[in-house]
Amino acid sequence: MKRNEADVTTAVAPDSAALTATDRCDRCGAQAYLRVELASGGELLFCAHHARQHGDALRSVASHVQDETHKLAGTPASATTDER
Repeated sequence: MKRNEADVTTAVAPDSAALTATDRCDRCGAQAYLRVELASGGELLFCAHHARQHGDALRSVASHVQDETHKLAGTPASATTDER
């Protein structure tokens, strides 16, 4: 049986939801800031440290990368005196 375009249906996957504190790095369990959707269909989550460490290799096997490491830029390194 020959298929034509009318026989094929496609679905577009919705954009990935924003990463939250419950999303954890697959390497160390820290909060994930990078979601890698693999061309093979799987998904990996990484903290900023492991995203930097494995970034080039991850991007070479990814079909989509959701990078939210920018969320870390405004976070203070330690609490101020009045927050202690």
